[in-house]
Amino acid sequence: MKGAGAGAASPGDYVYFKSVFPLHKISIGSKLWRYYDFGPKVVPPLVCIPGIAGTADVYYKQIMSLCMKGYRVISIDVPQVWNHHEWIHSFEKFLDSMNIHHVHIYGTSLGGFLAQIFAQHRPRRVKSLVLSNTFLETHKFAAAMPWSPVVNWTPSFLLKRYLLTGIRDGPHEPFIADSVDFVVGQVETLSRDDLSSRLMLNVDVASVGSLMFPDSLITIMDTNDYSAVSQQLKEQLNERYPGARRAVLKTGGDFPFLSRPDEVNLYLQLHLRRVGVEPRSELVQGFTRNGSAGSSKDQKDGGDSFDNSGEDNGHHGSGGSDHDRQHCGSESHNSDEPIPTSTMLANTVLELVM
Repeated sequence: MKGAGAGAASPGDYVYFKSVFPLHKISIGSKLWRYYDFGPKVVPPLVCIPGIAGTADVYYKQIMSLCMKGYRVISIDVPQVWNHHEWIHSFEKFLDSMNIHHVHIYGTSLGGFLAQIFAQHRPRRVKSLVLSNTFLETHKFAAAMPWSPVVNWTPSFLLKRYLLTGIRDGPHEPFIADSVDFVVGQVETLSRDDLSSRLMLNVDVASVGSLMFPDSLITIMDTNDYSAVSQQLKEQLNERYPGARRAVLKTGGDFPFLSRPDEVNLYLQLHLRRVGVEPRSELVQGFTRNGSAGSSKDQKDGGDSFDNSGEDNGHHGSGGSDHDRQHCGSESHNSDEPIPTSTMLANTVLELVM
């Protein structure tokens, strides 16, 4: 598989994304959080939590699409936490630092499990869940990794090899193959401690308990072809939440947010509108001309427009021409640019459903 995490091998839309959307970094205690935060700060955020092989970057297609419609999207890297209790505490501190009291969470694979664990123990903070290709308990993963006690002494290349064995190797259709290549490229950016901590979260034996909100606030979005999460674990999740909405993608593999972004983004919009989150498309025009996008900590005016934050980690730089920046800033409903057919179809379906 060829890596697509950076450089010339990256798809064009990802290169554009990196030139416009800065990756933020914040240290909270001993934990370093890496995240993207974009969209009107007055809109309750959708927090995207990736799986064991993912980074904040894997949701770039959701960020680009949803924020331009007036939603706020926060995509995170899971920091180096080593058990579920530490995850709950650290994620809560992260939200506190962002001055965010309530969230809607989109979690895939391990990220979906972590989302449920957080919702169980911090029920007042989680307003709804979108769960994709995920599970309720980690016992089978723990049984499949008897060498977990020595994970901290395992070389990085062996950890990467073990992690990637869960991703089905080809042949794939082109879009699914591209999604696999992209995630493999992201895995290459992870440190040994990043890999070790994620593997430990995946084998830390635990089960999701009862959630305090009704099933109607949950959407289960699964691919119908294959994923690293077994069908048995998916069925177990469906049985736990019988009143949840179902969103089935016929194909998409392990990473439908990359291989089937139009369908995933449509389902996310349907979910958010159903749970009462209304986009503020009129605020999209406030996108800064220099392409920066500040975090909620930097927003001083209550969130009525995007700020001029210069926070950056080196990925932003001077990438993107003036034409590109103007184009990104005009991707609201008032844009004169032709709208892709898939976007028109999605908007039509939304209007019909809503």
